[in-house]
Amino acid sequence: MAAITASMVAELRAKTDAPMMECKKALTEADGDMAKAEELLRVKLGSKAGKASSRVTAEGVVTSFISGNTGALLEVNCETDFVTKNDSFLAMAQAAAELVAKHNPANVEALGALPYSQDSFGPTLEDVRKGLIGKIGENMSFRRFKRFEGANSLAAYLHGTRIGVVVEFEGSEVAAKDVAMHVAAMKPVALTSNDVPADLIEKERSVAQAKAAESGKPADIVNKMIDGAVQKYLKEVSLFNQTFVKNDKQTVEQMLKAANTQVKSFTLYVVGEGIEKKVDDFAAEVAAQVAAAKQAA
Repeated sequence: MAAITASMVAELRAKTDAPMMECKKALTEADGDMAKAEELLRVKLGSKAGKASSRVTAEGVVTSFISGNTGALLEVNCETDFVTKNDSFLAMAQAAAELVAKHNPANVEALGALPYSQDSFGPTLEDVRKGLIGKIGENMSFRRFKRFEGANSLAAYLHGTRIGVVVEFEGSEVAAKDVAMHVAAMKPVALTSNDVPADLIEKERSVAQAKAAESGKPADIVNKMIDGAVQKYLKEVSLFNQTFVKNDKQTVEQMLKAANTQVKSFTLYVVGEGIEKKVDDFAAEVAAQVAAAKQAA
């Protein structure tokens, strides 16, 4: 039997984009024949991984993992909502969150290089990802993650699989989990008004200026209208100033004070946030096909 070298595996992987272990298995089965091994992979996995890699992944799931004061929040994307219910995809996503917490990878590439095997794919998480692309037929990508470690306690809340929150806190875990749920529902952008990013404030001020200018009122009144609109916005988007979702008689800050709890930070992930998703217009597509058919005739 021919010896299967690392360079042979690398060459086959470059040609097919198949997972490393699948390449080695194919070469072994083909007794080192590169063309035959490539054919075996095409039969087993098709060219799905290579073709899928360019497709937009705007669906997906958010997963979390917490062990003591160490934890992680992670978003992994796919192309359609259908795959978000696939057990293999979900297992990979959950495993990735645990790998982030335990190994502290520097970035997504480093995460992919960590040891992990699943569904006969491996020996790295990246190999599993590529293997599942070939098996399921959709592109998948690890988009982002955040790791938590320190003196603060951690509380997580997942709203289904599309929204995830991790809160760093001192005090009551019940109160912290309530805050995590509140964040998922109300989506604040900062803990306090002072923490709201300057670019968001400036954007809101510009909108307020445009509205106030249409009022036709004196300049001093216009300025007060603008300042009032900005202050209202700051209260609406800062966590501590928001009305608590479980009790509209108190703010989140008041609830935390009553529970003798301090929230140090929160992280909110929403699946696909900021990703431009293609929207298919079925009617337009059919019309275009009909028009093309008439021209051909």
